[in-house]
Amino acid sequence: MPALENRAALVVGGAGGIGHAIARAYLREGARVVVADRKDAEVHLDVTDEDSVRAAVAEATGRLGGIDILVNSAGILTEAPLVEMETATWSETLAIDLTGVFLCCREVVPAMVERGWGRVINVASQLGIKGGRSLAHYSAAKAGVIGLTKSLALEVAEHGVLVNAIAPGPIETPMVDGITERWKAAKRAELPLGRFGTPDEVAPVAVLLASDPGGNLFVGQTLGPNAGDVMP
Repeated sequence: MPALENRAALVVGGAGGIGHAIARAYLREGARVVVADRKDAEVHLDVTDEDSVRAAVAEATGRLGGIDILVNSAGILTEAPLVEMETATWSETLAIDLTGVFLCCREVVPAMVERGWGRVINVASQLGIKGGRSLAHYSAAKAGVIGLTKSLALEVAEHGVLVNAIAPGPIETPMVDGITERWKAAKRAELPLGRFGTPDEVAPVAVLLASDPGGNLFVGQTLGPNAGDVMP
């Protein structure tokens, strides 16, 4: 039997990159999937706008008949030294990469709690653990996602809702286009594997966390498909 047969998933930020790979993997495993994104998605969603989040979740719920699995994969990545960073750059990154996760969780999780079953998978980053030069805004946002994940997990695990995070290392996605080739070359040289990962190498982790019984004992965890960049 496919790992996610009869499950319904909302993949936020699923129009490209890691989110798109997760959505495809979920479909292969038998789930019904709605992709929500600012572009090229079944459901339009701006994670920085509360009304947009509310409307998108309502539409996805109507299409799916309920949401069993929420994946928060929307993100933005830019590069700037902290002392040169514009406040607007900082605020935009925190709004999309952290506050968006909060808004989507707040909108989806109550129905999971009411039904007594749910899985929330938040895409963080290994930089939320170790930090990165010229990426203070991104690192801070992803560290916040990890903290949010742990806190929400503590609040809802007793109701059958398991909340976990994935903290990938550098992945070859369109999002890394905003990073200089110099930074990427230096990063590759640091990695024990010597290369960036691919979205399809991350997606199986999201399948595991969403599956039953495979994901049943993961509570507030951060799993790291990161090419050896972080070894907790």
